[in-house]
Amino acid sequence: MKPGKRNLITDVAGLLVGNAEDAGVRTGATVLLGARPFVAAVHVMGGAPGTRETDLLAPDKLVQEVDALVLSGGSAFGLDAASGVADGLRAAGRGFAVGDMRVPIVPGAILFDLLNGGDKEWRENPYKRLGHEALAAAGVDFALGSAGAGFGAMTGTWKGGLGSASLVLDCGITVGALVAVNALGSVTVGDGPEFWAAPWEMGAEFGGLGVAQGHDPEAEPSPLKRMGEATTIAIVATDAALTQAQAQRVATAAHDGMARAIVPSHTPYDGDLVFAVATGARPVTDPLVQPFVLGHAAAACLARAIARAVFEARPMPGDLQPAWRTRFAR
Repeated sequence: MKPGKRNLITDVAGLLVGNAEDAGVRTGATVLLGARPFVAAVHVMGGAPGTRETDLLAPDKLVQEVDALVLSGGSAFGLDAASGVADGLRAAGRGFAVGDMRVPIVPGAILFDLLNGGDKEWRENPYKRLGHEALAAAGVDFALGSAGAGFGAMTGTWKGGLGSASLVLDCGITVGALVAVNALGSVTVGDGPEFWAAPWEMGAEFGGLGVAQGHDPEAEPSPLKRMGEATTIAIVATDAALTQAQAQRVATAAHDGMARAIVPSHTPYDGDLVFAVATGARPVTDPLVQPFVLGHAAAACLARAIARAVFEARPMPGDLQPAWRTRFAR
């Protein structure tokens, strides 16, 4: 396995990502868009999720493909970002056909960034606008760190952010991850600078610092955020041809990557979830081995993407937490 050309989820051909931010509100939204509808599934591990249309993604439901996925800040207000994306897709003629109508299917998930110092006294919910702007910005290249849904994110220790990574398997199948990190736990070992995800790092994509020494396995973590303030929301994607049930297994396996990169993760106070996407461009030629490897690759990609999110976050005036790079960037 090796990283794709961009080391982004858009190395999965046919996928685009768009970001939009509101610096005043200190928040943002991110959309994952397909050139055509794609298979999607979801698996929730956190105790405090915030979602839209995720019930549709169960394998026994009528709709088997979606048009886009949305990650957003804003807690429950941020669910409206998917409405802006749906409006834009409908105007473009995209959506599930019902008679002569088109209904875009746009599941989404949110994180809590309402106490990060931004101006939240809006007269009109800004997230529908942000969703529309993110859709308009969709492309193969996009910013990481303080961008999109990760713009106002925080963690237990450092500023959070938006991360991505990719892998190309030996069989030619591509896997990618996209994540907004707003976790209760920490992505670094102790006070840093080493990342928990270091064993899965490729090259120096998040500093090349190696594995930390001296971790205390007897240390008990304590929550550094209040109930409901934390969440890591992610998408893993592949160009393999998977059913919804198979995609759900990939989403489940990808949670291993979250647990490797954030300590602690999946707490009662996080809304941790993973969407899985399959574009279907490449057939699964070995139904025993390839799904097994896909799950491993998705977990490895997600761990790397989480570390990159915090590594790439940049300092801004009014920060309530330090950016990792302010203290440790060489």
